[in-house]
Amino acid sequence: MGEFDFIILGAGAAGLSLAYHLLQSPLRDRRVLLVEREEKVRNDRTWCFWSNRPSLFEPIYFHTWPRLTVRHWNETLNLDLQDYAYHMIRGADYYRFVLSALNGAANVTLVQGEVKEVFQDTYGISVWVDGREYRGRWGFDSTFSVQAWARQPERYHYLWQHFKGWVIESDLPVFDSTQGTLFDFRTSQNGAMRFMYVLPWSPTRALVEYTLFSPTFLDEQAYDNALRAYVEEVLNLSRYHILEQERGAIPMTDHPFERRAGPRLLNIGTKGGRVKPSSGYAFLRIQADSAAIVRSLVQYGHPFALPVAPRRFRVLDRIMLQVMWRKGERMADIFMQLFRNNPARRIFRFLDEQASVAECLQVLVSLPPGPFLRATWQVYGLRRL
Repeated sequence: MGEFDFIILGAGAAGLSLAYHLLQSPLRDRRVLLVEREEKVRNDRTWCFWSNRPSLFEPIYFHTWPRLTVRHWNETLNLDLQDYAYHMIRGADYYRFVLSALNGAANVTLVQGEVKEVFQDTYGISVWVDGREYRGRWGFDSTFSVQAWARQPERYHYLWQHFKGWVIESDLPVFDSTQGTLFDFRTSQNGAMRFMYVLPWSPTRALVEYTLFSPTFLDEQAYDNALRAYVEEVLNLSRYHILEQERGAIPMTDHPFERRAGPRLLNIGTKGGRVKPSSGYAFLRIQADSAAIVRSLVQYGHPFALPVAPRRFRVLDRIMLQVMWRKGERMADIFMQLFRNNPARRIFRFLDEQASVAECLQVLVSLPPGPFLRATWQVYGLRRL
């Protein structure tokens, strides 16, 4: 039996983030167990985010874009980011950076295996991993399972942000590595919000990603067909090579995720509701959550004294999900209007749940009222989705 102060289940973005934040805190000498079933070495994903603040992970920023654009067929908006920039972290770099720090700490133990059972009482938790028991004072669970997710479709919206990306290399220098494309709606919408996402880091290399917000996935060939059509017909590239591919899906839902899973266990990451329901962004929310957990442990001796975002953001997420659900084909025009009528800084603050009431109102009045009034009536008046 191993005895620990903190047991973290899952070594993805949330689990590794919390472990790393603990190492940077007054709790750096506490005994930590991190359990993960897979070896974390592959470049299996990328995390991108806008920010105007320092980060613990600046040493592994793969690329930063000081300029962003939003495009539709007849319009290109060049966003004034002011003090913001857009950053990318590759999965392989993140895993290597954090695991190197954890492996260098004598008080941190990493176990590769399958969590079979978790028990808890008022004194701590007990975790069984491949036939061995580990005991801890506090537990943190990031092991989100779609199969174990008990949905309530009559009460909540369930969309996915699903995507496939190609890292391509062009034979000619056609990209501007200082400018990323956050949304390019020059692709068929077909009843759902669909866009391309282009992040170049050299004149010849870029990540081109086909992203949809919808309740169902496509077959693999449909993603490839859309990417090929965009690269060859919109970007006008005839000679290019696919160097890497990535595939993913992020839940976008107003379904409430339980944070406190018992007297000694806290859910984190997707399982703890850290994905922004209306945008799918999670990386910076996970960092803020990890820092808040550490503050709670230091100040109160438990991890549950966590901030809660103002209720207005949950209401606005729910209304936006309703519009995406029922009027997905209109989202391209709505997003173009959003970025046309608001400075990027206000939109970023709005999506990061940092906007004041006045800023939220400014965003709302900049949008077409019809779809959002109908969505509000549908959700809060008729009480049906």
